[in-house]
Amino acid sequence: MSDTTELDWIKVADADSLPEGRVMTVTARTTSLCLVHFDGQWAAMDNRCPHQGGPLGEGSIERGIEDKCWIRCPWHGWDFDPLTGKPPGGHEDSGQETYPVNVRSDGIYVGMTAEPEHARTVSDVMAETMVEWGVQRVFGMVGHSNLGLSDAIRRETQRGRLSYIGIRHEGAAAFAASAYGKLTGKPAACLTIAGPGATNLLTGLWDAKVDRAPVLALTGQVQTQVFGPGAFQDIDLSSAFESVSRFSQTVLPNSRHAELMSLACKTALVERDVSHLIFPDDIQTLPSEEKPGHPQGRMTQSLVRPSEGDIAKAVTAIAKARRPIIVMGYGALDARDQLIEMAEALGAPVLTTFKGKGLIADTHPCAAGVLGRSGTPIASWFMNECDLIIALGSSFANHTGIEPSKPIIQVDFDRMQLGKFHSVTLPVWGDIGAFCEAVCTDVPQRVDADDQITELAERWRIWRAEKEDRRKDDRGQGLNAACVFAALTDACPSDAVIAVDVGNNTYSFGRYFEPSGQRVLMSGYLGSIGFGFPAAIGAWAATQDFEHYKGRKVISISGDGGFGQYAMEFTTAVKYGMDITHILLNNGQLGKISKEQRAGEWPVWETELQNPSFGAFARLCGGFGARVTEVSQLAGTLREALATDGPALVEIITDPELV
Repeated sequence: MSDTTELDWIKVADADSLPEGRVMTVTARTTSLCLVHFDGQWAAMDNRCPHQGGPLGEGSIERGIEDKCWIRCPWHGWDFDPLTGKPPGGHEDSGQETYPVNVRSDGIYVGMTAEPEHARTVSDVMAETMVEWGVQRVFGMVGHSNLGLSDAIRRETQRGRLSYIGIRHEGAAAFAASAYGKLTGKPAACLTIAGPGATNLLTGLWDAKVDRAPVLALTGQVQTQVFGPGAFQDIDLSSAFESVSRFSQTVLPNSRHAELMSLACKTALVERDVSHLIFPDDIQTLPSEEKPGHPQGRMTQSLVRPSEGDIAKAVTAIAKARRPIIVMGYGALDARDQLIEMAEALGAPVLTTFKGKGLIADTHPCAAGVLGRSGTPIASWFMNECDLIIALGSSFANHTGIEPSKPIIQVDFDRMQLGKFHSVTLPVWGDIGAFCEAVCTDVPQRVDADDQITELAERWRIWRAEKEDRRKDDRGQGLNAACVFAALTDACPSDAVIAVDVGNNTYSFGRYFEPSGQRVLMSGYLGSIGFGFPAAIGAWAATQDFEHYKGRKVISISGDGGFGQYAMEFTTAVKYGMDITHILLNNGQLGKISKEQRAGEWPVWETELQNPSFGAFARLCGGFGARVTEVSQLAGTLREALATDGPALVEIITDPELV
């Protein structure tokens, strides 16, 4: 660097921070430098060794012939003159760039030319395109093989066009993105490095795939020059992600970069699936003048109206039924209002699948609760007594328990779901809301149909009396689940978003909690333990990004086994000030597995857990933490936690048998 250049002098270290005969890494603006202190002199050079980018500031000073000093790279032993940056016998055009150093009373300063304007890169094109397609949120971990892409994401966050949450484990990023997609119908991105960072995403991505949630996975990769031979963290990411992703491509130098990102975003949105892009380290920072892609002219409405013939057949069947019921699955999410209007017109009970819990409030006169293993005796009674099932957006999972021998009208926008597991009386392809509107218009008023709504009110009276009786159960080994979820039913805001985990806590939530308008998120078809708290992080992000969810309380529920999988993400919630209340049912074991072992006449083995005080853990992390051991503490503690503006955890000691 010329001495006549007008320089900016930037302090990089205190005068006493580097002893004689040592080197260290310092940063001037964003430039990483190797600072050298030797023989009473100071020097600074580019920190990246030209061989493979080794950090010279982590190297050492070596003495050569005639006591000559050399800076030695810690990776492969390349040497450089600290004053000139030249290697031994180096040519004039080789070696490291050096920078002038000024030692002052208050520290060591390095002279830098004025910061050049940022040169636009491939990563900038991709990040800008992602934003144009409506991606607002990235969950991830910055690392050595995604730094170019991370910097492009940073630039978009500084412009206020994107928001980023740095997590502690990549699996949590994928679960958060999956929950975000389930809640909003829009994809969030999850960012990782190559190798283990990328593979850590897979469980959360499978959760998104099987539950039809749009997600964008962005994985770093080793440099293209070392593909294949087995370099550090080099694995075949294309093969690893082949099954879980609907779209997966490697970003190459000559790729149409904006088009790749556009197709990834479109696939995630249209197919409601996982899209994956692989970013080799050296490609991320290539210069590019491409314009960003955008969705204009590339998306259309997805409304498919059922055929008139199918509507006519459905109307005829419904008009003949004396005891029709409606099974409301998660696929009916966007048609809730039309479905409820149809139920009211028909006087038909609405049974939800577990994934559909909360889509109709249990306080509604037509609501019959959840059907199946996580359900209520109300729903199962009406399933047994019905003479027609109208299944809307339900996949007929074996946990749900829809009786296949009954006459069934099944409506779904996905043709593969129609009659997937067995024949149905009338499969109808199309929009569920349009189907419900047509039925309301065309079905004649019935005067001879059974009064199921009056029956339904009586069934609720019986079930609530039984739940009240179960709340008295006490074996002296912790609170029972009926008490826990009665208290949460009373305390929970009606517009809350609730993320539930897997295990006995989830079954009890399905059975005892009475939703009054809350939105429920779960790992439906994958059933992955550990989903609950990372999902709450994704839901909280949605409350920041979408006006519809702003101000809503986010609650997560898990057992001690589920929370333990991603417990350190509580510090993530603290870091970003997330308004999340976590309800942790601690029974000291994997209670669901213990029950399954006993039910299968196996000995209970290796299901016990060694736990800390989770309430104390939450406080150590910087959040609200409380431990409940008595029923008398429960209601007040829940109210206090829910009133906390920030991360809160309520640990409830529960009886593993009273679920």
